Amino acid sequence: MDECPQVCLADEATAAGAPVGPQHWPLIDRPGFLARRMHQIHVSLFAERCAVFGVTPLQYSLLSILRDLGEADQTTLAGAVALDRTTTTGALKRLAARGFVSRSTSPMDRRAQICRLTSEGAALHGLMEPAARLAHAVTVEALTPAEQDHLTKLLRRVINGHEHRRGQAIIE
Repeated sequence: MDECPQVCLADEATAAGAPVGPQHWPLIDRPGFLARRMHQIHVSLFAERCAVFGVTPLQYSLLSILRDLGEADQTTLAGAVALDRTTTTGALKRLAARGFVSRSTSPMDRRAQICRLTSEGAALHGLMEPAARLAHAVTVEALTPAEQDHLTKLLRRVINGHEHRRGQAIIE
């Protein structure tokens, strides 16, 4: 008979240095809970400041990457935003339907779609950027500038420590 999955999970937790057993563990001490809560706060702040543009944080990220790269295929964009291709493709299709992104078949690989920011998309990104930057700033405004920088470095370190969970790109 196979061992109970809980035994394997407990062994893995012990190996990772996590306490195992019925110890009290408040939500406020759990990194995953805190990361989710911070994400909720940021999405709310982004929505408050950027709702007028009708663009989600994911769509804004895609616009930002295309502004920086000029063009990229959908697989590259999915890796850059650390999401699956289906979700990323849906977001790109919605941006294309609004005229902010162009999508065309790659001449090198007929299965690939090459995406580019349109002039309308570049203009929208430029209009949105101050509001998006403000949402990010307000997200961490309880911290000093040095603490904000330190938090960002720690988050990058955690993310890069799990790069195998999201694809090829490392956040620099």
